[in-house]
Amino acid sequence: MALIKTVRGCTPKFGTNCFLAENATVVGEVVMGDNCTVWFNAVVRGDVHSITIGNNTNIQDGAIIHCTYQKAKVVIGNNVSIAHSAIVHGCTIEDNVLIGMGAIIMDDAVIGTGSVIAAGAVVLPGTKVEPGSIYAGTPAKRVKDVGPEMKEVIARTARNYPLYAEWYK
Repeated sequence: MALIKTVRGCTPKFGTNCFLAENATVVGEVVMGDNCTVWFNAVVRGDVHSITIGNNTNIQDGAIIHCTYQKAKVVIGNNVSIAHSAIVHGCTIEDNVLIGMGAIIMDDAVIGTGSVIAAGAVVLPGTKVEPGSIYAGTPAKRVKDVGPEMKEVIARTARNYPLYAEWYK
């Protein structure tokens, strides 16, 4: 069973049909929507500020979601995929976004709807990613628009993770 812990009087809240891997950790002021998945070794740590996650969002193996005390909360929209070992810290991720493996999103960044952050990219504090764009590199810069094929990858990834979770129930 996942580690679900109350911190500073705040207990995580979950929507319907959420899957938490046995060694996932979710603590503190976290509100998660319906059909979300938190995979092996992922940490969602709402101890110093709030974390709000929409519906159909997947937080893959080894990802870390955290905030900055009294400064930067995390807001994650619907149909978001946060890939393996990504770090999402004190930022906003709008709907239908794919965060690539090992990417780092820093405080006060805003990832616009329908965007992709490439694997290994580092999105610096305060960066505003335009909706429908792909950012890559260190520091992350806009490289092109999200095309139809990538839009399907974003949708398929968000759609498939609840299916994968069923295999573990």
